[in-house]
Amino acid sequence: MVTIVAPAAARSAAVFPMAEPRLSVVVPVYNEAGNVLPLLVEIRAALSAFVDYEVIFVDDGSDDGTAGRLAEERGDVRVVRHSARSGQSAAVRTGVRAARGTWIATLDGDGQNDPADIPNLLDRAMMPDVPTLVGGLRRERRDVWSKRVATRIANGLRQAVLDDGCADTGCGIKVFRRDAFLDLPYFGAMHRFLPALFQIHGHRVAFVDVNHRPRRCGMSKYGNLARATIGIVDLMGVLWLKRRTRLPDSVLEDCAGQVR
Repeated sequence: MVTIVAPAAARSAAVFPMAEPRLSVVVPVYNEAGNVLPLLVEIRAALSAFVDYEVIFVDDGSDDGTAGRLAEERGDVRVVRHSARSGQSAAVRTGVRAARGTWIATLDGDGQNDPADIPNLLDRAMMPDVPTLVGGLRRERRDVWSKRVATRIANGLRQAVLDDGCADTGCGIKVFRRDAFLDLPYFGAMHRFLPALFQIHGHRVAFVDVNHRPRRCGMSKYGNLARATIGIVDLMGVLWLKRRTRLPDSVLEDCAGQVR
């Protein structure tokens, strides 16, 4: 069950650069009561030159008062709640489905992604080669050594199997087109494979170096062993999708308006 807690009103101050379409920032959170308000302040600061954006926090069944911290926020903020924990991919998908923007920016809710990087990713998305997804690459991981090692191994294995050209697919800060994301097949860990999934479905992807910060407060919600075990199964599933997905080289429309 999904509940909309706080409706949004559009901002109307500056001009969105180059009259680009509306941006929706989607932030999945689970038990991040101590992080959500400082993160919101940073998002607003990063997008202070933008008009017509919204921020959507997706509370994935938190029991620590996370949604309550956001309850008084208005204007550019919406809060969507899952009645029970469903996972990060489900939270991202819920946020994207609720979004009104043409472009989506995602951030992890623990504050380790820097919202100040969002404009740089948007700038890359507007370049002539028109990537549909721009992913962040963390210049320096600010995590414990065990997580850094586990991530390095996972990234190496994934690149060897999928050849997706992404050295850091687990980085939570990304910018992508909403319509393209919603066309992708959904499964429980798809957020870890977005560059490969976009490529499999014929989209260009690009990457930008981004900042990474220590967690402000709270605890990580993932264990390395559990993630590795599930990740191998998911990796094989994405490889199957890559081998079985066939897209037409072109689609033509005749004079009567019939696709052929």
